[in-house]
Amino acid sequence: MPEKIFIFDTTLRDGEQSPGCSLNLDEKLQMARQLDRLGVDIMEVGFPITSEGDCEAVRAISAEIRRPVIAALARANERDIDRAWQALKGAARARIHTFLATSDIHLQFKLRKTREEVLLMISRSVGLAKSHCPDVEFSPEDAGRTDPSFLVECCHAAVEAGATVLNLPDTVGYCLESEYEKMFAEVRARVPGMGGVMLSTHTHDDLGMAVANTLAGLRGGARQVECTVNGIGERAGNASLEEIVMLIQLRRDALPFATDIRTEELYASSQLLSRLTGVAVQRNKAVVGRNAFAHEAGIHQDGVLKNAITYEIMTPQSVGAPSNHIVLGKHSGRHALSKRYEELGSPLTKPELERAYELFCRLADRKKQVYDEDLFAILDEGFEHLPETFKLRLVQSVASSDGRSTAAVELEKDGQVFHDSATAEGPCDAAFRSIDRITGVPGRILDFTVHTVGLGTNGVAEVFIRASFDGREFTGKSTSHNVVEAAARAYLQSANKGVYEQRRALEAHPATVPVHSNKLTDRYFPGGY
Repeated sequence: MPEKIFIFDTTLRDGEQSPGCSLNLDEKLQMARQLDRLGVDIMEVGFPITSEGDCEAVRAISAEIRRPVIAALARANERDIDRAWQALKGAARARIHTFLATSDIHLQFKLRKTREEVLLMISRSVGLAKSHCPDVEFSPEDAGRTDPSFLVECCHAAVEAGATVLNLPDTVGYCLESEYEKMFAEVRARVPGMGGVMLSTHTHDDLGMAVANTLAGLRGGARQVECTVNGIGERAGNASLEEIVMLIQLRRDALPFATDIRTEELYASSQLLSRLTGVAVQRNKAVVGRNAFAHEAGIHQDGVLKNAITYEIMTPQSVGAPSNHIVLGKHSGRHALSKRYEELGSPLTKPELERAYELFCRLADRKKQVYDEDLFAILDEGFEHLPETFKLRLVQSVASSDGRSTAAVELEKDGQVFHDSATAEGPCDAAFRSIDRITGVPGRILDFTVHTVGLGTNGVAEVFIRASFDGREFTGKSTSHNVVEAAARAYLQSANKGVYEQRRALEAHPATVPVHSNKLTDRYFPGGY
């Protein structure tokens, strides 16, 4: 019988640390629910000491998601560990994950500690975590570049102090497969008391080796793998959950393992994460990319038509991907729309379905075919879970070949409509300036991405924006047949997030939040904002 591999998903912790992938509380909860449906065994959902928002997210997910183990990260010090436990203690099954760098490079240049000091810190921190929680994971950061004998000492200290899981991370994606496998085999053989301790992998993709090294870790004795949906994560990313899971499922002839992952939820998980972060999955991404089951070469098409197994080692249905791109049309009803959203991992409430159906009907009147990408675009356009301070009523733009463009914008707030216009080098920039003038809370564009959703001339423009408001970054994403309208909606979405977070901060700490005031914002927030 194949041996079970435990899937430790760190999408909401390590994955969220990748640039442009930060999520708010509501978005983290949405993703956590989908990861629960996916069947992950352990869900690492935050680093509570880093912010009140992260702490709140860990606390909320711990209270709601009851099946999997809920883990939170903490550095090897008392303050971090106590904060992690305060966030986790409502979980049905909690795990404190503490870590400390152990390579000589990190000891010399980052920690400025001796090996003896590090061993003492490991013992104390794991012991403290154990006093709070029976399930404790320890990671010797940069294990892949740590002296093997010292790594054994560090792992022994953690096991003696009560660690139940030892995670050996290739933090910078430096290891070759043989090296990573050997590291696990040595720790398993040389560290006393490993009988009740699980070994775990954690690999990064700096050299494109994350998944390969994860499999090497399994060969070396690991039975837990740390990974992320779509492989997101620091720098080049983490090992991709969907790739690892499907490798294990398809290659049992060489990998005598199994997981409890519901593979038909893989595509939905990928799509939801992409929608929440605004980071699109590359077309040629293994398992969940748009081209994963597409065939253009004539020889391939001929083979697939005769028997799909000629060029497809897995079926689209096995990972929950659509087998054809035509999903719905203007004659489809609410039930069909609701069912497709469920299949895509985004079940709708009745009010949400009514709003989605209204937008769907508008789109179906303009397009002969409606695709899954369009359905996700409807969610982006029609649903904003944070309160909207401003709503876009109208945007008009005029572009000129001499580089000067003008945009006029109408925003609504509590039934009042405000108009403004601006001139800039491009129509999108002019629209942004108009929005800034109305809201009185100017932003700075950090990332502006446009791509087409759908096929051919039926496609719509999808715009992703990351903007800074008073030093804090917020994202927005929207779609429209009009690029300027999509850009304005995306920018306003990010601005509304900034306004919302500032209002929360103002209520909690009135003296620490910058106050903005102009003749328009004074109407909304008396005394300035």
